[in-house]
Amino acid sequence: MAAVRVSSRSGLPSLLIYLGIGIAIGQDGLGGVVFDNAGLTQILGYAALVVILAEGGLGTKWKEIKPALPRAALLSTLGVAVSVGVTAAGAHYLVGLEWRQALLVGAVVSSTDAAAVFSVLRSVPLPNRLTGVLEAESGFNDAPVVILVVAFSTAGPVDHWYVLIGEIALELAIGAAIGLALGWLGAFAMRHVALPASGLYPIAVMAIAVSAYAAGAMAHGSGFLAVYLAALILGNSKLPHAAATRGFAEGLGWIGQIGMFVLLGLLVTPHNLGDDIWPALIIGLVLTVVARPASVFLGLLPFRVPWREKTLLSWAGLRGAVPIVLATIPMVGQVPGSERVFNIVFVLVVVYTLIQGPTLPWLARRLRLGEGEEAADLGIESAPLERLRGHLLSTSIGPSSRMHGVEIGELRMPAGSAVTLVVRDGKSFVPAPTTVLRRGDDLLVVATDPVREAAERRLQAVSEGGKLAGWLHPRPGPEGRDGGRTGGRRARAGRRPGGTAGGRGRERSEGGGPGVGGPAAGGVTALGSASKGSPSEGSVAPGGVSGGSGSGRAAPGGGMGTGSRSASGPRAERGVRAEPGSRTEPGSRSESGQAAPLPRRSGVPSLGKRKDDQTADERVNRGQRVE
Repeated sequence: MAAVRVSSRSGLPSLLIYLGIGIAIGQDGLGGVVFDNAGLTQILGYAALVVILAEGGLGTKWKEIKPALPRAALLSTLGVAVSVGVTAAGAHYLVGLEWRQALLVGAVVSSTDAAAVFSVLRSVPLPNRLTGVLEAESGFNDAPVVILVVAFSTAGPVDHWYVLIGEIALELAIGAAIGLALGWLGAFAMRHVALPASGLYPIAVMAIAVSAYAAGAMAHGSGFLAVYLAALILGNSKLPHAAATRGFAEGLGWIGQIGMFVLLGLLVTPHNLGDDIWPALIIGLVLTVVARPASVFLGLLPFRVPWREKTLLSWAGLRGAVPIVLATIPMVGQVPGSERVFNIVFVLVVVYTLIQGPTLPWLARRLRLGEGEEAADLGIESAPLERLRGHLLSTSIGPSSRMHGVEIGELRMPAGSAVTLVVRDGKSFVPAPTTVLRRGDDLLVVATDPVREAAERRLQAVSEGGKLAGWLHPRPGPEGRDGGRTGGRRARAGRRPGGTAGGRGRERSEGGGPGVGGPAAGGVTALGSASKGSPSEGSVAPGGVSGGSGSGRAAPGGGMGTGSRSASGPRAERGVRAEPGSRTEPGSRSESGQAAPLPRRSGVPSLGKRKDDQTADERVNRGQRVE
């Protein structure tokens, strides 16, 4: 715990502190523990990497990495190849390593570690497009790097490059297929099988992820890619107790990282590092200044990525525990010079993490890539009620959530869901519609099975956009969200459950008149624009649906005025003056096909109109502004 606190305050990745602990209790430290079993270190390191990749996949959001997948794929394949080639050439010509040793060093240090990157970026949140690339790249590039290191560590001559590329492509394809299949099957089983205890769900999810690695390795595929993809699917599926599962996986990931770093610190012999410090610094300089930027700029060449983002991605290629673990593979294979390779990699990772880690937040701010504080993502945990065909959703209102200050009734939860309990300051109570939510409140929401996803989306929308989410910034979709248009364009109104239409109110028309929209009983008025030089009016009678522009009122049965669209009738264009000499009736179409404007009736309410709307209309007619 002390190491984590020091890491978060100093901006250094926690791996350095845990490596220091391992060195301190090793044979050259205070503990005097002698440990030189590279085989056991490799096995335990592989096990820790599986857990770390599983935790990374479970915590990765598909919506964030989906746009970044093509870029991450090229960085994990073409970028790795460029990095290996440039680093190996520098190690061979500048340091004098043999080609096999140079290729081993180049392959080992080409793997990035997202945990090291994000541990120093807590104070500077990056845009999702960058975090998605870094996260996906770190999850994908371990697989080809492991294949390269194993190939370079085998006895005998290295295969031709085209044979090696074919083997890598085949193993990646097998691992991807197994990971996707087991991830989908595991998610399907977890949704349809009710386990006897809630604590078994996290264990079952981790067991499925580890099984994906085992199946991929047994099929001579990439087990690391299989476990990451399986965990990615499981983490983005609507699984029971998803929040508890992610917390359990995160705890296992921390245990794996701490144990692996301490073990690697025990394995290294500090008094043997003296002769390899300068070679490590030279190779690290080539990797950081030449190889990594070249791999990023060439890998992202097909994409229109600003140079600022490329620069940050180049500097953000931190190395963590993965290169040090991979450096034990040639030691186990008894490759000549493998101990020197391990020492060079160890020094390189430690020194350049000390340089890049503290400077990465500074560089992000200098490049103006750090975003301000955003609303915290709303974590919603779901527990299925199998026999009742419902779900219990529990969530907490974070410090930056815009749900603070919103009344229960203003949440506008979908029909079939309701907030049934609020826990505040350790006390629980049943909320009333006027109960105001506060930061730190825990909510218990009951939702039927058909509206579970809609309830989660609504809670997430209010957490991000506040009480007016879906009104001020409506999103088009099957639910009927829409927005009116201004300046004489066609107003669009989408139906909502219960016969309402959403739209933009109080927008400026071409002539400068404000559009006025006010909710009426049973409906929401959608007024998007006004006729030229005059304000628009509109209201909805009970059960009516209204949306559009111009002057019009809906009759109780849902009839529309000019510029509105009936729930069942054809779309009517905004009111336009008829051609001179043409004869048109109010509400009918002229010979040109345009809708004739209805006569303006100020102060005469339609049937079923509320008193508040009558007062609003009278104020509009007097030229006053409705708040």
